[in-house]
Amino acid sequence: MNCLVVDDNIIARTTLKQLVKQDKDLLLAGECDNAMDAYRRIIEEPVDLLLLDIEMEGMTGIELVKSLGDRHPIIIFTTSKKEYAAEAFELNVADYITKPVTPARFLQAIEKAREILRSRRQELKVEDDSFLFIRDSNIVRRLKMEEILYAEAMGDYVKLYTTEKFYSVHSSLKEVEGKLPESKFQRVHRSFIVQVGKIDTIEGGTLIINRKMVPVADTYRAALNKRLRIL
Repeated sequence: MNCLVVDDNIIARTTLKQLVKQDKDLLLAGECDNAMDAYRRIIEEPVDLLLLDIEMEGMTGIELVKSLGDRHPIIIFTTSKKEYAAEAFELNVADYITKPVTPARFLQAIEKAREILRSRRQELKVEDDSFLFIRDSNIVRRLKMEEILYAEAMGDYVKLYTTEKFYSVHSSLKEVEGKLPESKFQRVHRSFIVQVGKIDTIEGGTLIINRKMVPVADTYRAALNKRLRIL
């Protein structure tokens, strides 16, 4: 689960980063000291979880969540004030932690976030992981998972590449990711998801699938290496 830490207090950010690193299921995607930078980062490179302060200069944490709309990441608010709790939970956040954040309280909140993530993915996934249905022009077509080499975000569309051709579907990469089985696919860049079993080679920040080059972002490199069990 990729997470972004957003807090204008460097000590609070350091504490949260240390707690994130202690959980093997969490991957630190980065940190921001204000909500505006966090907004731009999330739009460019979506994350699963946001560890978010509320009272910050410029844009508050609550305003950030509202600006992201229904497709915001899972939110855990971490704040020194209790009075925002009612408003925060109206935004369907996972949890609301009052600082200082203790390890036990952090783990409790993360477990709630895991449950929400599992639920979201279950809602988006098809019942049979061997195929999915896509709308190709005016035709709804069944596409075998095994045929998909990788997916690439292109504006409001996602291209699904197979050995012989590609299909363009009107969707976000996040939505497509939710419909692809985690056992086979891995996000490697804000714009790319690959079928791990189709990777031929990896060199530096690039991997090769069917003679096509796909970039690997530093944010996802550790998770990919762990998945591949490189010797």
